[in-house]
Amino acid sequence: MSDRYGRLYVVATPIGNLADFSDRAVDTLRNVDLIAAEDTRHVKTLLQHYAITTRVISLHQHNEEHIAPRLIEKMQQGLFIALVSDAGTPLVNDPGMPLVKLSHEQGITVSPIPGACALITALSAAGLPTNRFCFEGFLPRTSSARKTFFTEQLKEPRTWIFYESSHRILACLDDMASLFPAETEVVIAREITKLHEVIVKSRLDKILEVVTNDPNMQKGEFVVMVEGTKIDQGDQDLTEEQIQILKILLSECSTKTATSIAAQITGVRKKVFYQAALALKKP
Repeated sequence: MSDRYGRLYVVATPIGNLADFSDRAVDTLRNVDLIAAEDTRHVKTLLQHYAITTRVISLHQHNEEHIAPRLIEKMQQGLFIALVSDAGTPLVNDPGMPLVKLSHEQGITVSPIPGACALITALSAAGLPTNRFCFEGFLPRTSSARKTFFTEQLKEPRTWIFYESSHRILACLDDMASLFPAETEVVIAREITKLHEVIVKSRLDKILEVVTNDPNMQKGEFVVMVEGTKIDQGDQDLTEEQIQILKILLSECSTKTATSIAAQITGVRKKVFYQAALALKKP
């Protein structure tokens, strides 16, 4: 990193409650030379609340490829820039990737200023396993595409999470219910940190019933979290792809290490891989 350059700060902003903004984040936005915001009109509410007068420019999904090189030039000239999205942590389903990527490529320091993130905030209150999870962003807009996605998730062992809008939440749950078992555990977090925050945890069929019968549960912004599929792996047969993974690892590692890594990659129990490894080593 060059001391001659400025710096890029990636600043998380509140997802609803303006009080969820750290002193460090406020100081950063006050002291940088420029704020690059997803929506300049939206961020002004936050800046006015904290009496921040720093100049703001627009950087969103439709212009970021064009704007990012210009901001790199400014930081190479010594300016300090803060990147913010409309709400939450930039780049987590929000714009900013071209700017952050170019900053690293050009040797410009990138400093995160942590704060709210709807994904993590909702997951922390969901009561679903958090040791392994995956985030899928917003789901496809059409029913057929959503059903294709849900079909792929039927064997996902991790907790999986996605965002959904008020316009599609009911149709989305309908599509899920057409493919997943009724007893699948689902958590819906609606309007997290806002005045009308609601978190509902129940079976998929009950969740669908709640959203169908309560018009208020079809309004706002949603984080949907789904329990991973419970697979009885005691007598599970490995797929050809899983066996190939194991063979490659066995060629480079001990049996113990290979089976452990293979289990981490695939989610299949280590015992299953160990038994397969012993079988592969038989003359």
